[in-house]
Amino acid sequence: MSLLVTGSIGIDTVKTPFGVSENCLGGSAVYFSMAASFFCAVRFIGAVGADCPFDLAEVFADRDVDLTGLEVRTQSKTFRWAGSYQGAMNEAITDKVELNVLAEEPPTVPDEYKDSKFIFLANTAPALQCQLLEQIEAGAFVAADTMNCWIQNHIDDLKRLLKKIDCLIINEDEARMLANDSNLITAAKAILGMGPAVAVIKKGESGSVMCSADGEQFVLPGFPADEVKDPTGAGDSFAGAFMGYLAQHSRTDFESLKQAIAYGTVVASFTIADFSLTGLTSINKNDIDNRLGTLRKLTRF
Repeated sequence: MSLLVTGSIGIDTVKTPFGVSENCLGGSAVYFSMAASFFCAVRFIGAVGADCPFDLAEVFADRDVDLTGLEVRTQSKTFRWAGSYQGAMNEAITDKVELNVLAEEPPTVPDEYKDSKFIFLANTAPALQCQLLEQIEAGAFVAADTMNCWIQNHIDDLKRLLKKIDCLIINEDEARMLANDSNLITAAKAILGMGPAVAVIKKGESGSVMCSADGEQFVLPGFPADEVKDPTGAGDSFAGAFMGYLAQHSRTDFESLKQAIAYGTVVASFTIADFSLTGLTSINKNDIDNRLGTLRKLTRF
């Protein structure tokens, strides 16, 4: 079933203890789409400026990613992000950010995308997420991501968004901030009270927690990756595989959500193994399924 994503396309510079990747391809919609394309066709919405050095048609040449929704704005500049990781690399330090095209009006949703049934609103200003969602017919399942700066500075817009979506995917620090609660389970329940039917809380290398408004809960550890070079895009890849699996099977019952969490965990573990998209472009679906089998064995008792 149709899966639509809207989010950022970025020019990233990333520094980790394993090296530096300058002016590489990044952005939430890019990582999401690459991960989701292992499972289903993706409808891509995003904008870049005339300075974008990447040919996304070439990047996604062997993937089922429809770029009809990509806008190239000749008078704008592409979003840029520079970040670094230290020590255990659990959290990115933003060294520099240039919003550029992301500070402008959101892209227009093509008419052929408006019937999308699975929708992911990748991390951007919640007011823009709402504007994009308003351009789309009622979807079967709408999920969104957010971050600390929107929680701190745009909470009213974010709360308005939460009433319009089915699932929120955020990290543990953001969940605690949004709910004003240090306990992740009670924080998840507080988030569910704000509107979504499902809350997925990412805990980095420690895995994830999922809670539903029906009272169901699921906890899964992270895959014990022995190679971590660049965590950038791991959360977006997690979301891409999560939503890709759901769209592929056209199901959102709790058992399907649990399976989607497992696939998200596995795909994210490939992303972190190298800089930019290399960890995802160097694998195939069999690699993902094999690692999922390993994760099942590791978590069975």
